[in-house]
Amino acid sequence: MTATSPDRPFTVVSLLPRLLNTNGDAGNARVLAQRIRWSGHDALVVEVHSRADLPEHVDAVTIGSGTDADLLPARDALRTLVEELRVWSNSGVPILAVGTGWELLSWGIELADGSVLEGLGLVAGHAVPRAARATDDIIVASKYGRLIGFENHARDYVGADASPLGRVIYGIGNSDTRASGPQIEGLTMGEVFCTHLHGPVLARNPALADHLLQATFTRSGLDYVRGARSVSVDETARAARNQVAVRLGQAAE
Repeated sequence: MTATSPDRPFTVVSLLPRLLNTNGDAGNARVLAQRIRWSGHDALVVEVHSRADLPEHVDAVTIGSGTDADLLPARDALRTLVEELRVWSNSGVPILAVGTGWELLSWGIELADGSVLEGLGLVAGHAVPRAARATDDIIVASKYGRLIGFENHARDYVGADASPLGRVIYGIGNSDTRASGPQIEGLTMGEVFCTHLHGPVLARNPALADHLLQATFTRSGLDYVRGARSVSVDETARAARNQVAVRLGQAAE
């Protein structure tokens, strides 16, 4: 996979959107593509359900969340793409994985019946069952600003303490049973970003989207400049985040 040149569209890959779109997270690919267009460049979203769908060039990748009933078929489909995923992550292609899509990239998933579904082993850590499902708004302090979304997960994530996406201000995140230190959310590894935040997360938190896009453009030898339409849309997203934050007792931005 080569970096983008200005004479072709940026290509954003949405992996397994039929299986991994329970919370609308496949929309993250459309967010990236639209912000690229608003910056004055062509972009397209390619849905990849199997190796046969892989485009020649890949500039960014998104993976959504699915139901536990779809874990095995989704894992098996991702296994056929593991070498591509490894190449993309090692070469700086931005990858965003949400919910079970993240869990499938990990060492594995411990299920409620005691069995373990082996993951792809591309990111550190693994998922373990929670006593009670986490379903609520979540606020996270990160280097990309305050992130707000909705978490909906039946498993904690352990083993990502060294490289979290951020610190939980409100909500659960990776776990609410840490023996010491702050609660954390998500995982980062180079330009691989994993999170429990739904929304979709990039629509509600455009600063994170723009970080991924800056990495995408840098690989192409280009500078990413947020378009005028993005500025307007981002004000709407900021107002929506503030509405949630204030309701949860936090200050507006």
